[in-house]
This record gives sequence, structure tokens and C-alpha cells, in this order.
Amino acid sequence: MNVQLFSKNRIAAAVSVVLATAAAQPVLAGNDDVTAQADAIEVIEVRGIRGSLARSMDVKRESYGVVDAISAEEMGKFPDTNLAESLQRITGVSVSRANGEGSQITVRGFGPEFNLITLNGRQMPGSGYTRSYNLENLSSEGVSALEVYKTARAENPSGGLGATVNIVTTRPLQRPGEQFAVMGKALYDSSNEKGDDITPEFAAVYSNTFFDDRFGAAFSFSHHRRDFQRQQANIQGWQANVPLPELDSQFVTDARPRDAEGNPIGNHFFPKDMNYSIEDLQRERTNGQLTLQYAPTDNLTLTMDYTASRAVTGLEVIGWGIWNEFGGNVNAYELDERGTALFADIGGNDGSFTASKGTTEVKARSIGFNADWYLHDDFRLQFDYHDSNNRTDNGADKGSGNWGQVILGSDQLQTKIYDYRTGEIPQMEIFWRNGTSVLNPDEIDSNFGQFIHSPGESEIQQLQLDGTWFNSRFNLPLLEIKGGVARTEQSFSGWNAWSGLRGGPGFNPSFSEIFPSSMFTLNSTRNFLNQFAGGGASMLTDYYYTFDFDEAVARQMAFLTADVMGSDAFVPDAYFNGITSQSAVSEDTNSIYLQSAWEFDVLNYPVQFNAGVRYEETKVTSTVRQRVERQVNWESASEWIMQYEQGEDTFLTLSGKHNVLLPMLDLRVELTDDLVGRFSWGKTIARAPLGALAGGRSLSGSPRPGARSGSQGNTNLQPFKSTNLDLTLEYYYAEGSYAAVGYFRKNVDNFIQTTITDLTIDGLHDILNGPRYNQAVADIEARGEQATSTAIFEQMLANGHGNADGRIEPTAQDPLIVWSISQPQNTDSKSVDGIEVAWQHLLGDTGFGFGANATFVNGDVKFDTESLEQQAPLSGLSDSANLQLFYENDGLSVKLTYAWRDSYLIGVGQAQGSSDAPPQFARQYTQWDLSVNYDINPQLTVFFEGFNITNATERGYGRYEEQFLFARQYGPRYAIGARYRF
Repeated sequence: MNVQLFSKNRIAAAVSVVLATAAAQPVLAGNDDVTAQADAIEVIEVRGIRGSLARSMDVKRESYGVVDAISAEEMGKFPDTNLAESLQRITGVSVSRANGEGSQITVRGFGPEFNLITLNGRQMPGSGYTRSYNLENLSSEGVSALEVYKTARAENPSGGLGATVNIVTTRPLQRPGEQFAVMGKALYDSSNEKGDDITPEFAAVYSNTFFDDRFGAAFSFSHHRRDFQRQQANIQGWQANVPLPELDSQFVTDARPRDAEGNPIGNHFFPKDMNYSIEDLQRERTNGQLTLQYAPTDNLTLTMDYTASRAVTGLEVIGWGIWNEFGGNVNAYELDERGTALFADIGGNDGSFTASKGTTEVKARSIGFNADWYLHDDFRLQFDYHDSNNRTDNGADKGSGNWGQVILGSDQLQTKIYDYRTGEIPQMEIFWRNGTSVLNPDEIDSNFGQFIHSPGESEIQQLQLDGTWFNSRFNLPLLEIKGGVARTEQSFSGWNAWSGLRGGPGFNPSFSEIFPSSMFTLNSTRNFLNQFAGGGASMLTDYYYTFDFDEAVARQMAFLTADVMGSDAFVPDAYFNGITSQSAVSEDTNSIYLQSAWEFDVLNYPVQFNAGVRYEETKVTSTVRQRVERQVNWESASEWIMQYEQGEDTFLTLSGKHNVLLPMLDLRVELTDDLVGRFSWGKTIARAPLGALAGGRSLSGSPRPGARSGSQGNTNLQPFKSTNLDLTLEYYYAEGSYAAVGYFRKNVDNFIQTTITDLTIDGLHDILNGPRYNQAVADIEARGEQATSTAIFEQMLANGHGNADGRIEPTAQDPLIVWSISQPQNTDSKSVDGIEVAWQHLLGDTGFGFGANATFVNGDVKFDTESLEQQAPLSGLSDSANLQLFYENDGLSVKLTYAWRDSYLIGVGQAQGSSDAPPQFARQYTQWDLSVNYDINPQLTVFFEGFNITNATERGYGRYEEQFLFARQYGPRYAIGARYRF
């Protein structure tokens, strides 16, 4: 409940409303409109769930356009510990998750790259080499409100086609006096196995004013640590219409419909691999913020603020699985009616056990200055500048500076099975040449290791100058005119260094003797993916080996030296071959806007009208580092490796530009004292993804058959441009209670489609299906044996086609490799529309209440699963619903929250999928959370929190649900703690 009562009078009550509704206006760092009044009156502060909901409702009711908000329950206490989790309580907002926590948001079906995040009105850089902002890296303790602008507003920076989300932080002069809150909690994650069972989180928020409230300082600090485990089953991709051998009917079940001649109708699809993993993670997040404010006069407020965050995630992974090639490798299969393989018996290739290790650090900082000056009663001038950046580094491991992976296993198998005919996760089984389905530890061999370092950085320098004229002189319905100019310089840069496949690759030659049997531990799957039907002890392969990553690296470094391996020596260095690729994109934008606010009556109905326009010009420059490809070698039965020319790489610089005109208008009508109607129209944009803007061409460094892919950028891509229409009706029928329904429509031009083109490149010849390859196939089949990829590779070596290192190099007699090159292009227009409904109700003085909302979206932007044509769908489109039940009275508050999101398209393209760019879908997801707070006294509160208390799991699939892509299991987590304030 948390209610502080003072002697209340009508003036104080009126000012309380003003304080609540002021947040509806765009917030810049120095807004302190009500500081002067604060000295003269008593303030009513309603804390807790009811206070938060009431303030959020007031923002929604008094705003122009469609704006939703979430307010802190009290200083230092936001409704959820994760900002993304809080945002999903807003109608139309759903979250995507990382590590079981809310990370990025989708608004009205438009994913993270379509939404703009601002901090006190300032445009924030994305996380590393991306436009998307990861909200889980920002603590909630220093945040006083979240504002979600769903309709166009000329004064807001562009980029929020779905929505603009403004994060409002604590400003000391807005709340004069000394205030302090400190929180500590102990977090228990039920999934944890290797880390600490109990991890800490603590935070402190302090604010005070001095010198007659002319100077203010606010400080917040938080630290959070979580140790947990993620269990996963995964398929990297599905291949369409792979070559299949002629098999006896007893080995084939094909449920596809047949034509008049008995031939199957439709496509067929096979999985490229099947793998499982157990990932142990340790994540730490540290946030700090300092705000200094100085008001030398009643009309001028100066604000300086600094925000910094650091998130470090370390992980150790153990995995096991199979990788498939088709054609002559296939022994038997079963297809369902849509051609998806439910069962496959495939020979060749290998089975492997992997260990991976790495640390990723995300560091962000923002420093800004704001001057808010009322020149006189009718004119206000605001100057704002900030310099912000966000750096991501996946080589933050102090020992290695890489993300590393070691793959051990064996190619000594007879056949391997993929089976998804029962259960919720597919099964795999390998029949080894030792006559069993269990590989002995002394048979485990070296396949390869690889090491990667791919840091990225996003930076923004932004200067904004805004002026507002308030009409107090002329008898007009015009309230104010606001205008401004801005200069935004945004840059994104990153590079990738890849060691190549070190220490082999591919069991050729064999080095099983360097790994003693004692190095491997045999484990049961009894506790693995046991939340899924078919998981745990029921798995077809009910064992896996674990081994120490560092020991495996050390042994291969000691034995697989340059003297033994030549250029394939095991060197755990991402920069063994230098920088693989490097790119930078800069965007310089000049903008100007004009916006006006009007108020008048029409037929005795009070009307508020807001209209404006924003114009922007943007110049894009792309610089890409390119390596010169020489040839592709076949280095083992399963590995094909690109070879590059020696010497300096080349740099390619391209430029592009675009300009946009973004008009908008809002109409708000008070139909009755309690009923508000709104109409909004406007244009918004979202700029093209960074990877698409980076020019130049890159080809796969490991171009296995079925994975000969590459990409090429397009610096002249135009931004997505949406024309938006909103109609809403809101009924505010009681204190803290309302119901609302709204319709929205977005017509989006310049949709970006990735077009995949098959082409050949002079000089890059293909050993596959060349004369030497075909001769090896003929030799094998003449002996009556199966021509698997392993058998073909060994036969080509036996025929004398290997080099001194046992690798096969292409010749001019081989055909050219056919590459599938993807390039983005602006294409057609598409539309999305939907209905939003919300109901918030406080049950009088009982302490009970609830909030519920749902969003239903539709449009011509869905992926057609029946077509193999390349498509440009909208990722993230899905229905969603949220429910919040609470009780708050007599010092006790209990809140139960429910979040549901229907299945949605994650994106187009799979890591090992075929060139038709198949989709990735997420299944529907439901999560329940619980929090209980109890006030020991007015200063001290103890609390309990439960997250994902029903142990919800995540699953994904390709074109159809039978095309399994992933299943992830985390587990519930709980926290107990205390909060002290004065």
C-alpha cells in the first residue's frame, strides 16, 4: 500500500494532478516546471502499486496522441526489476527474451529494430553493431517512469516506427529535499549447477537539494549477479529439396499427396544437424548514474548527467550432436504430408562432443548537458547535447581474448538416426563401428577448434535546440508553438576475426592418442531437458561426455604444432589469419521540426488539437574491409575451408543519402467528463538494418555443400516509412480505473527484402561433382559400397588427389562453385492493423485490483510457409495479452502477473538453412511472476519475488512446427530482500 498522508487541501490535490500529468509532455534533462510551487504547498505522495497505476493512467489521459506509461511505485522501486519486463505490461508491447529474461521489445508487431529508445528525450545508441537496444542491461532503480509514444510526434527524434520509448530518470530539483533508498536481495536460480546457488543484488538511490533548492544532486548505483544454466536442443537449419538416392520402398515412407502418375507432390525438407547443449552462465550487471542540477534563477535550470552501465556474461558450454550431408549418405527416411523429415537414417560424416568458453562484455555510457531557460513568460528555450556510446566485446575473457570452441568426436560410425516422431524434442542416435551406440572414451579424436573475436560499437553525438512560444497575448485557440533543430551523428563499427578451423580439421589424420580416457566424464541425460516430453532419461541417446575446455586446448597446442600440422597448427587465436571482415557505417542527420497545440470547443465538446511536421536529411557512409578469396579446399570429409590471398586486404567506401518529411496531427475530444476520444495520423520511419547498409561482399569461410553462401550490402537503402492511423476511446470511470479500446493501422513503404541470387565467381572452383569427385563415386559404387561423403573423400586421397598435407585442392577442370549471395533491396508496401483493449480497475477501498490488456494484430506481412520464393515478411508480429492481479492494504502488497505472447516470426534465414531463406518461428510463450511486499514500518519493507514460477520453456520451429529449431529450458528463480528508505 505505502501511502503517506498529510493534511490535504484542494490546492494540494490540484497540484498532485499537475505533477502527475506533467510527465505526459516530452522530457528533456532539465524540465523543472513545478519546482517553484513545491515550496509553497504540501505534497501528497501515494506510493505502491495503486500510486503507480494512478500516475500512469493520468499520463495516458492527459497526453496528446496515444501514449502509455509506467511509473515507479516509489523512489528506487520500479514495478519490475527488468525494464523490458515492465514494458510488456503496456498494451501492444511484447518482449523477446535472452537467458530467460526480457531483453528487447516488439510494439504492435514491429520488432526491436523498428523501435527507438531515448533517455530523457535523447536518442540512445543500439547495443554494439546494431540498432536494437537491450533493455536488460539497464537497471530499473534510477528510473522514475517509462513513456511509450505509439503515435507520431514531430518533436521526437525519428526512428520509432513501432514506438518511441522514453526512459525518464530521477531529477533532484523536481523532488526537493533529501531522499534515500537502499535495497538488497538474495537471488536463487533453480537452474544453477556450477555457480553459486545464492547470488546478490543491491542498489542505492540518493537525491538531495541545497542552497534553498537551487542546487540538486542525485545518485544511483546498482549491482546484480545471476548464476544459472540453460539447457538446449537445437537444429541450425533445414535444407529444402536435397538430393535423395533411389531406395527400396521398404526404406521410404512418404506421406505427401501423389499426382496421377504416382509421383509425390510438393517439397521435401531435411535437418542439417541435431545437437544438444548445456550452458553454464554467470551474468553481472552494474549501473551508475549521477545528475547535478543548478537553478541560478527561477527561469534557468542547468543539468549535467552521466549514466554508465556494464554487463558481463561468462559462459561455459558442453554439447553433443551430429551433422548431416545427403544424397548417397541417406539410407532411409520418413516424410510427413508436407514433406518434412520425421525420421532419417544417414551415413557418413561424424558425431561430436564440444566444449565452448567465452565472456561477453557490454559497456555503455552517456554524458549530457541541458539548459532550460524561460526567457520570459511566453518563451522557453532548451539546449541539449549528449555524447553516448555502447560497446559489445565477445572477447572479454582476460585469459584468451576470444570466444573459443573445441570439437572432439569421431567419424568411425556406421550410420546415425534423426527421429522426431514422438515427444517435444527430436532424438538422435549414432551406431559406431565398435558395434554399439556408445562411443568409447579412448576412441574420441580431434575434429577442430575455432576462435572468434567480433567486437562492435555504436556511438551518438546529438545536439538539439528547442524553442516554445506560449500564447498569452492573442485571443486565439492556439496554446503554443514549438520548433527546433537538431544534428545527430551516429556511427556503428565492428570487425570479425576468425581463426579458421585449427588442428585438423576433421579427424584427418587421427590424434585420439593425445586425449586420455580419464579426460572424459560419462554423464546421464536424466536431468537434461526433463521439462519436455521425450527429454531426460527418455532420450534415445541417454548419455554424453564432458571434458575440460582448457585441458583440451592445452593438449592440442602441445601436440598439434606447426611441425606436425603445418598451416593447420592448433593456435587458439582469433587473429591467426588476421581480421576476417571489418565494416563501419556512419549516419549524419540534420533535422528541423515545427509543432503547435490548440484548444477549442466544437458543439460544446472540448477539443485539443496538435499538429506538426519534421524534416530530416541523412547521409550514409559505409567502409568495408574485404579479403581476396583464392580457392576452397576440401580438408576433411566434413570440412571445406576458404583460402585467401596473402597481403593487404582492400577497403571499399560507398555512400548513400535519403530525406524524409514526417507530418503528424492529433485530435483529442472530451465526449463527457469521463469519456475521451482520440484520432491520430502521422508518418514515422525506421532506418535500414546496419548489416544491410554495409556495402561490399563476403563469402562463407567454411563453405560446406549446401552452405555456399555470401552477402552483399546496399548503402542506398531507403528507410522504412509508415503512414499511421489511430482511433481510440477511453473511459475513465473511477479513481485509478479505466477501460480503453483502440484501432491502429500502419501502411509501410520501402519494405526491405533480402534477395538471394545464385552466381559463380571466376577462379573459385568446386571439387564437388568435378571429374575427380565423380571418378571416386564410380570407384566406390563399383565395389558395391555406399558413396558417402567420407567414403568419397578417402577414395579421392587413395586416387592420389591429395596434397602433401592430405588436403584436396581444386583444379581448373573442376566446375565453378555456385554461391548463394544475399543482398537487401527496397521492395513493395505492406500494411498492419490491429485492435488494442485495456481495462484497469481498483475495487474501491478493498485493496484489490487488476489490470488486463490484449493486442490483436494482422496484416499482409506474414511469411508464406508453402512458398520457396524469397520473402520480406515482418518479424515479431503476434497477438499478446497481459494480466496483473494485486492486493495492497495494511502494509501488505501481493502482485501476480501473467504475460502471454502468441507464436511469431523471429526472422528469415537459418544458419545452415537452404538458399530459399527459410523462416524461424517462436512458439507461443506464457510466464507467471509473483511479488509480495510487507512494510515492517514506514521505512523498512521486506519482499519476496518469484520469476517464471511455472517453469515455462521456449521452443522454435521452421516452416512448420515439425521442423524443429530449438527448445530451451531455464527454470524458476526466486529472490528475498529488503528495502529501506527515508
